[in-house]
Amino acid sequence: MDDAGAPSRPGRALAPPVVVISQPMLFPWAGMFEQIRLADVYVHYPDVQFSKGSFTNRVQVKTAGGSRWLTLPLRDLQLGQRIDEVLLDDRRDWRRSHLDLLAQAFDGAPFRDDALDIVRSTYATDSERLLDILLAGLDACVRYLGFDAGRRFVDSRELDIGGHGSARVLEVVRRFEGATYVTGHGARNYLDHEAFERAGVAVEYMDYRKTAHAQLHGPFTPHVSVLDPIANLGRAAAGIITSGTIHWRQFA
Repeated sequence: MDDAGAPSRPGRALAPPVVVISQPMLFPWAGMFEQIRLADVYVHYPDVQFSKGSFTNRVQVKTAGGSRWLTLPLRDLQLGQRIDEVLLDDRRDWRRSHLDLLAQAFDGAPFRDDALDIVRSTYATDSERLLDILLAGLDACVRYLGFDAGRRFVDSRELDIGGHGSARVLEVVRRFEGATYVTGHGARNYLDHEAFERAGVAVEYMDYRKTAHAQLHGPFTPHVSVLDPIANLGRAAAGIITSGTIHWRQFA
């Protein structure tokens, strides 16, 4: 998805872009793809510290026995390592165990094979780096849902922007002359909203609808991998990924 030269979405070519910045994650929940849908520019952010226990290398999957974690095992993880430095632990066949778990979880779903094909193609990536698997998975899901068209996908490492935290995020948005920065809820813990306003950048937080859809294994739950709506709805899953945003002052 390294498509830094792609045009803005139709009808928005003359408007300043909406920018989304996110750390890569393993087959994240549908809410992440709602951010992608709203973006003109989507920036992968892997040159930041890996956070143990985050959703970077794991995601929940709904099964007949309840929610289960799908986790990429890591090797020689060190405190302070960046996401793009983390290595996978291939001493056991986690690819096969993941596929077995997902095959059971999606058994009976009408588009089960589509979801499993996405995982197979992702796990066929010949790399020992966590980041390569994360990006391959996100790319496969984005393309399947049709969210690749008319958006720019950029890697923050290509931008040569130093600093950290809120100030660096703002500089990334400014690099693309962004008028709006759309973000998930965790950003309220560190984002300097007033600094964005002084720079002429509006901060919008996701207003997640968590649209219910056909789902196996009991009552609907939204906080599972996007592979779940793909398995149950196929490409029509894009039709439930429709959340909007609210201004940061309303959100705060």
